[in-house]
Formats: sequence, structure tokens, C-alpha cells
Amino acid sequence: MVFIVPSCTHTARDKGDPYAKLASEVREETRRAWEAYRQYAWGHDVLLPLSKSYRDWYEQSLHISPIDAYSTLKLMGLEVEAGEIERYVADFIDFDKDIFVKTFEVNIRILGGLLAIYQYTGNEKILRQAEDFGRRLLPAFGSETGIPYYRVNLKTGGVRGDTVNAAEGGTYLVEMGMLSLYTGDPVFYQAARKASLALFHLRSDTGLVGQDINVRTGEWANPVSHTGACIDSYYEYLYKAWLLFRDPEIKSAWDESMIAIQSYLPEEYDSLLWYGRVDMNTGARAGRIVTLYDAFFPALLALSGDTATAGRLQVTWDRLWNRYGLEPMVYDYEKREPTYPVYDLNPEIIESAYYLYHFTGWERYREMAAGYFRDIMRYCRTDVAFTAVKDVRTMEQQDEMATFFFAETMKYLWLIFSSPEAFDFEGHVFSTEAHPYRKSSFPPEEMRRRLGI
Repeated sequence: MVFIVPSCTHTARDKGDPYAKLASEVREETRRAWEAYRQYAWGHDVLLPLSKSYRDWYEQSLHISPIDAYSTLKLMGLEVEAGEIERYVADFIDFDKDIFVKTFEVNIRILGGLLAIYQYTGNEKILRQAEDFGRRLLPAFGSETGIPYYRVNLKTGGVRGDTVNAAEGGTYLVEMGMLSLYTGDPVFYQAARKASLALFHLRSDTGLVGQDINVRTGEWANPVSHTGACIDSYYEYLYKAWLLFRDPEIKSAWDESMIAIQSYLPEEYDSLLWYGRVDMNTGARAGRIVTLYDAFFPALLALSGDTATAGRLQVTWDRLWNRYGLEPMVYDYEKREPTYPVYDLNPEIIESAYYLYHFTGWERYREMAAGYFRDIMRYCRTDVAFTAVKDVRTMEQQDEMATFFFAETMKYLWLIFSSPEAFDFEGHVFSTEAHPYRKSSFPPEEMRRRLGI
């Protein structure tokens, strides 16, 4: 059973809405960048916009950009482009490849993207591709703890990499859960559930998890705890899986995790709210480093009901963006300087602005997003697409357009500038890669059966 979701062929149509033009501009820029991918990188993973070439993640292409881009193109009503991807994925892609892939990355981008295509189209060929890919990932979950190995071979099922970070170990509930719902086979959700709950049960006495863990022994290799890159989506999926699947044990893990986070991570520094780094065992401050991935946290706070804290934290990230014109990848808020000044076309601050706008209706969040879009247009736009920036202090460009630019950055910009009717927010849950999944209309008993709860 599949729930086919109609796309929206309009943006903000109210002539009195000053953001209607911006929504149309985002749509056109997305179409322009997609045409560049088709011209210069078709069949490959990533477009290199400056050299007008491409790069594959591995020895063979996994076609990540089109799979990741589909849900955005579909939402924007770019039906010709979306239809081409559907046919390509259904009829020309084969995942029987003797390559070791990063389990986490291909789950959120490839499996997640395939499931989104199936949700929109009901194309059974796409579902078979998704199920095939999901089964190729399952051997990664065969560790002693159930936390997946860092890499898995898509053909042989071989595994590599005993140490993963918490995000790499615990960001599977949404995609694997949707695959179980669509196929009726609980093996996928149960593997993801075991991994996430293993991380939760290995938390310290403070209730916090660390950054890196050995999947064989369950020993923490890095005890630093935070909400940013390397941990972020582990927490995100505890709450989002609850919204999608109503698994009470997952909800308990979320509730206890949030108590720990709010007890130890926040601090006021320079009159701003930051969620910094602490030792997972003692709660002692372990550094004042943040990554631009941390900027997703206001969205998660807003989604879970704390718009007040989310709003304060969004101000912090907005100030940082406006200090440079783009966000640096890594920033030391004690020293007030970037320690890794790259901007990779990331979406997180835009995502949070969108969530906050949805829940509060405050136009200031749209104004923030308009500023982010102007800066991306100014510093990242190329003659054919968009590209990363090597250093936000100099705005020197770097030759790569990440697949999440299609999947997330342009999607969230289009959504925040469009009318609320353009997308049923309350009826969907976004994956960490911004693939929107409709909340199930299966009867509760049938959903539990399909998930094995």
C-alpha cells in the first residue's frame, strides 16, 4: 500500500505576498542548477560547477544527485524533470556493485530518496529498488551491538569500520521504518530500532551519549557530547520516528535524552544562547566549538514544542551567518573565529527558519531566509549552478555542489517563501535529508505489525 502525494505546481500566488517572487526565483534557480547537472554530470553522483565536470563518491556511480533531488523537483512542480528521474531509477539503475559504501550516507540519500520517489509515484519498480537497496544495507547491522559498521559492500555484504559516530550509528529509524511500512517486512525497522536503542542504552549516567563508539565492544571512543555534526541526527530520529511510527520505547529514549541535553549543553556566552560541548560522563564543559550542522537544532526544538528556546537559538545562528555572509563549517564561539571556514551550501539554518515560521507565523523568519538566499546567490552562484565556498572570510569558491543542495537547501528556501498551502507540513515528517514522508494512515494494529513493534 502506498500513499501517493500530489505535487504542488504553484508557489505563493497571493499578489500581496512579497515572498511570491522569491519562491519563483528559488524554483527557477533549482531548475537551472538541475539542467547543469543533466548537461555536465548526468549518470554521476555530484556536479562540479566550476570545472563543469563531475565526481563519483566511489569507483562506480550511485546516481546520488538525481535520487536526492527528486522530492524537491516534485514539490516544486517540475514534473518533466521529476519524471525523467523516476524512469531512470526504475529502468536503468542497478545497485549490485562490488563497492564499500558509507552506510549512513547512502541510507539517508539513496534509500531515503528512493522511498520518496515511491511515495509520490506508487511505482512498484521503485519500491523493488528501495527494498533491494535496503537489503544490501542490512549486513552492516550485524555487529555485536547491532550498531551498524561504517561501511558495507553492496554486492558481498562485507563490512568495514568498527568505529562510527552516534549519527552514523543511529540515523536509520525513519528510512528503515518507511521501508518496513511499504514492504510489510519488519526486519528493516527492527535493525534500525536495535541500533538506536543500543546507543541510548550505552549512554552515561548523565544521560548523554558520546560522539564516537566501537560497534563491536560498545565502548565510547570519544566521550565528547553535543548536538552537532556526528551526533545531531541520532537525536533527530528519536523524535521523528516517534511522530511517524508511535513507538513508545523510542519516545521514552527521546524524552530522557532531552532532559540530559537541556541539563548540560546550553550556556549563555556573549549574551547569546549556545549548545556547546561537554564530557558525556561528567557534564563538564569540553569546548566551545560548534558546527553549522548544529543549526538544525532550533528546528527540532520547534517541532517538539519548544519554540521559545528555538527562537533564541536561531538568533545565535543568524548572528553568526550575518557576521560573515555565510556560515563557517566549524566555529569557536569563545575565540570568535572559524576553525574550518568552509561553507558547503548547507541547509540547516534555513531549515530552522522554516520550522519556526511554520509554528509561529512570524515574518522575521522569512526575512532571515531571504537574507540567506541573497547571500547564497551572491557568493555561491556560478554561471551554471551553485558551488561551495572554501573560506567565508574571503568567499573564494570551491568546485563542488553537494547533493543536499538539491534535497534540502533549495527545498527549504522554496517552502518558506511559498504559501502555507503549498505543502501539508502537519501531515508529513521530513527525514534528515529533507525527504518528506506522509504520516501513515495504516490502522495502528497494522502499522505495528509491519514494524514489528
